[in-house]
Amino acid sequence: MDTRYPQQRISVFDIFKIGVGPSSSHTMGPWRAAERFVRALVLERALELVQSVRVDLYGSLARTGVGHGTDVAVALGLTGEDPQTVERDAVDQMRKGLRSLKHLALAGEFSVGFEYTRDIRFHHHQALEYHPNGMSISADLSDGTTITQTYYSIGGGFVIQQGEGDRPEASITLPYPVDQAGDILRHTQASGPGTPISHIVRRNELVFDPEDRIDERLLQIFRVMRDCTYAGLTTQRPLPGGLNVPRRAHRLAATLLPQPWPEGAERFFTALADTAAPTTDAAPTDGFERTLRWVSAFALAVNEENADFGRVVTAPTNGAAGVVPAVLLYYRYLIPNADDEGVVRFLLTAGELGSVFKKGATISAAQGGCQAEIGVSSAMAAAGLTEVLGGSAEQVLMAAEIAMEHHLGLTCDPIGGLVQIPCIERNTMGAVKAITAANLALTGDPSAARVTLDDVVEAMWQTAQDMHHKYKETSEGGLAARIPINVIEC
Repeated sequence: MDTRYPQQRISVFDIFKIGVGPSSSHTMGPWRAAERFVRALVLERALELVQSVRVDLYGSLARTGVGHGTDVAVALGLTGEDPQTVERDAVDQMRKGLRSLKHLALAGEFSVGFEYTRDIRFHHHQALEYHPNGMSISADLSDGTTITQTYYSIGGGFVIQQGEGDRPEASITLPYPVDQAGDILRHTQASGPGTPISHIVRRNELVFDPEDRIDERLLQIFRVMRDCTYAGLTTQRPLPGGLNVPRRAHRLAATLLPQPWPEGAERFFTALADTAAPTTDAAPTDGFERTLRWVSAFALAVNEENADFGRVVTAPTNGAAGVVPAVLLYYRYLIPNADDEGVVRFLLTAGELGSVFKKGATISAAQGGCQAEIGVSSAMAAAGLTEVLGGSAEQVLMAAEIAMEHHLGLTCDPIGGLVQIPCIERNTMGAVKAITAANLALTGDPSAARVTLDDVVEAMWQTAQDMHHKYKETSEGGLAARIPINVIEC
């Protein structure tokens, strides 16, 4: 079934969402679905009548749900916690105590009976028709009736409910509607020579928010990315899940910046920008290698935090959340004369490119493999960087095309269903490819290109259709099949 949304009107804040790791499809999406179910109970005036709730997980949500914390996310959503504001302690407590719970505080106040093995059911060998990430939530009421709703987590934290329709039409009129990359180019050319992509994206965003609010929200996104990176760089405990994966971001950063480090993300990154010399004799002295190490450290830091249920920004997903921040921090703190205005333009451009891939293909690894996550995030980062380094609209699209072209066919094969191996390292590779793609585009001639971004988007979609299901986040193929383990807890 074709699950693309070519006429959907998507804000950059739909692409960049603040939430909790480790997976936008398996953690964020089910969490949002549980919140929606509670709201539905409120609208039905049924909340106080609920005696028990059940959750049925299908397909990829069942097969890798424990490793991705799907069960934890659903429970937190039912209790009224929100992924954008939930305290880290609340997440940790639910992770530790979920299997022993006897009651759940629905919406944070109505106690209902709950037993893990009875009320969260994993249908490993059954998938719903519409999308691999399907789930149903049911509530038994005191009047003898049952309310059941079915949801699909379609990637990037996006959730649709069964019955909403396969292709939601545009309900909002935008000054510059974009369905394909060619639309972006047409709008910029019609707006006058040299019009940047970020300009038309901002004009579209004004339909949703006033201008000052747009900048405020984008800079908040940037701060969350920066704070997440700082947390990852300054934390050393091993990652949860049973693989005993050590964190590496701290050790890598320690070769580059003298310690003790300033406390707080802003002071840390200011010191980073001001520091030119390596810290040890063994540290790299070449500027290129130093930059390469910092970009790798940034990407590792974000996705190590993501794997540890930390606060991240989907960009466009959680599993690929380190690529855009790594390239954006490279721009902001390692390139001279970078500023917050550039940060805003970077995010506007990157967000629009993410929506092009969502509409024309997919950003769900369960549907398209890792090309749909790391590939898309690399294209987004390449586009954003090219924009702020002075590239034309044609060069921005060329950079995105180059970045995705070299991720086509990338499978999703998380060992044990955890967003750790090879996912964390893949973010470093996506970030480096993005920077390379931007540099190639900035010195290239888009008019001589034989492949357009729309060609690549369509090729990605066809590749996703042809890819065997075991290479799409089921933890059954690739590296996952070579190194099987039993994951018991998150």
